[in-house]
Amino acid sequence: MRNYLFLYICALMASLGGLLSGYDTGVISGALLYINQSFELTPSMLGFLVSSVSIGAIIGALVNGALIDKIGRKKVLLITAFIFIIASIFCYLSQNIVQLILSRMLIGCAVGAVSFAGPLYLSEISVKEKRGEIVSFHQLAITFGILFSYLTNYFCANLDSNWRIMLLVGAFPAIILFIAMVFFHDTPRWYVTKGKIEKAKSVLKQIDSKMNIDLEIENIKKTLGQSEKIKFEKKLIMPFIIGIGIMFAQIATGINAIIYYAPTIFKMVGFSSNQDVLFATIFIGLINFLMTFVAIVLVDKIGRKPLLYIGLSGMLINLLILAMTFCFDFVFVKYLAVICCALYIVSFSMSLGPVGLLLVAEVFPLRYRGSAMSIAILSNFVFNFIVTGLFPISIHKIGGCATFLIFALLCVISLLFVKYVVPETKGVSLEEIEAKMGKLMS
Repeated sequence: MRNYLFLYICALMASLGGLLSGYDTGVISGALLYINQSFELTPSMLGFLVSSVSIGAIIGALVNGALIDKIGRKKVLLITAFIFIIASIFCYLSQNIVQLILSRMLIGCAVGAVSFAGPLYLSEISVKEKRGEIVSFHQLAITFGILFSYLTNYFCANLDSNWRIMLLVGAFPAIILFIAMVFFHDTPRWYVTKGKIEKAKSVLKQIDSKMNIDLEIENIKKTLGQSEKIKFEKKLIMPFIIGIGIMFAQIATGINAIIYYAPTIFKMVGFSSNQDVLFATIFIGLINFLMTFVAIVLVDKIGRKPLLYIGLSGMLINLLILAMTFCFDFVFVKYLAVICCALYIVSFSMSLGPVGLLLVAEVFPLRYRGSAMSIAILSNFVFNFIVTGLFPISIHKIGGCATFLIFALLCVISLLFVKYVVPETKGVSLEEIEAKMGKLMS
């Protein structure tokens, strides 16, 4: 039996980037209840504060797309950890809404970088038999980060500087990530692209001592050679359609509207106490975290597409019911809304959450993977900015029922996209996926 201990240790530490991304996604949901007391915010300003992370993330994705191929995956993770630390401190010290928005934008720069540096690092250090499981660590860490943020929100709610402390806590896992990455190597595939063959062999040996190292190096080299012969435009058309399409499906179906605004939604359907809605979000966050384990187990067993079919169908049903909770006024409607949000999260966490990032990490050619992934992730943040920025305005203008019915319609569109466009990549090496993508557009 092969020993993958080193692989799992690397994956665990690198996944702290996902935890930080999840934390800074979830923490604002509870902090909003108290930030709004410090700075009176209109619906549009509220949306801009929440979506400010996405603005920074767009900048981070643009800058780090080329940077990650030049300086490596490890150094990008080091830089993002440092930014998380500094930006969390700036959030704590903010004296007005402009300073807070700028600090959240800086956090977004780190989120934008780590959102593709993390999955890319994980996919390139893993063996193909474990790749789905290992890359899913990133999504697992995101969901744990969200749960961690909800717990932090609940326990800090009664403190004097409640929202400031909530935002500061994110600095601590960033410190751990920074220290860990100092001692880790970069990925073997990146070393090969830079001609550092011996370094690549050393890392491959640590990952799997029974691997045919020379054969693996030759496979990577062969992929690099082939990628130079294929026309750039044709070769990337299908990967970009898949990558950007799955990012659209992941965001446009409403996940961040629920993650960012869960306490606000629960107050709209009948909860009155801040403590009650923060406690309800812990329930949501716990389910989100636990169900990601299901995806990790299933993604390399039943495949990517079956998980997407199951998850999107569940999301669709619960969005329809959640929309109806805004149309009725009876004593249990608020609990029904919580249950629908929870089941929606169950469906997302076992499908679009981990599978979306995994597909993006799989479908792009090696030589251009860093830059190409950054564009796909960039589209994710653009969609995120639009959805999170417009959500409070949409709720104010057309109401909760119509808003969630729109998300349900987008689930239907996403199901059709998965059926007719998304390929199955279970058990296929990164090099084989690249060859198939090239043939499709030849």
